[in-house]
Amino acid sequence: MPDTIISPLPNGTAAPDFTLKDQNGQEFKLSAFRGKRVLLSFHPLAWTGVCAKQMQSLEANKETFASLNTVPVGLSIDSSPSKKAWAESLGIKETRLLADFWPHGGVAKLYGVFREQDGLAQRSNIIVDENGNITFSKVYPMSQLPDIEEIIGVLKKL
Repeated sequence: MPDTIISPLPNGTAAPDFTLKDQNGQEFKLSAFRGKRVLLSFHPLAWTGVCAKQMQSLEANKETFASLNTVPVGLSIDSSPSKKAWAESLGIKETRLLADFWPHGGVAKLYGVFREQDGLAQRSNIIVDENGNITFSKVYPMSQLPDIEEIIGVLKKL
C-alpha cells in the first residue's frame, strides 16, 4: 500500500462524537469520557504485524496512560468478533479495540484518516482533551510503528 497524503482534523477542532462497539461488544461513546483525555490510535487492519505491536504498546503502557488521565483505544475497520479473537491472541485484556466496521470506516472518515483507495484507516494517533477538543494528531507511514514514548511525552506536556 503506497502512502498517500492524509489530513486529519486540525488541533483545536471539536472532536466529532461517535459510538462504536469494542472487542467485547460493549459500546464506547467518546463524549462519555469528558473529563479524561482519549487517545484514538487508528491502525489499518487487525491480524497484521505492525498493528499488533501498536495495540500491544497501548496495553503495555496502560498504567502510564491512567496516571496521565488518558484512555487509549485502538480503532480499525475490523468487526467486533475479529477484534475479540485478535485481542485474545495478543493477550490484550484492558485496552479497548473499537470496530469501525459499519458504516465502513465511518469514524476514520470523520477524523480525516480514512484511505479511500484502500478502504481502511491510515495509521495515526489523535489525542482528544478533557473538553472534547483535538490537541494532537499525527499520521504515520503505514509500515511504521508509532513511537509510544512520543505520545506519552505529548500527554505529559498537555
